[in-house]
Amino acid sequence: MTFYWPAILGFFFGFAFGVGCALAVMYSIYRGGYRAAIRDSQLPEPPEMYRKAMEKNPPKPAMEVPKP
Repeated sequence: MTFYWPAILGFFFGFAFGVGCALAVMYSIYRGGYRAAIRDSQLPEPPEMYRKAMEKNPPKPAMEVPKP
């Protein structure tokens, strides 16, 4: 075996598994936060953190659809 094959395989597996695992972790954190935000938005009395976040970023008005 020459130098290139182990280096190529190591680079590929290191990059593929390293980046893939990092993306999987970030996605699971994102989805968990998204679900918590949806759950908090549907509560009768939203938590304090949710109210503060909504004050900083108010919802945008719906975009009007142009009439033909």
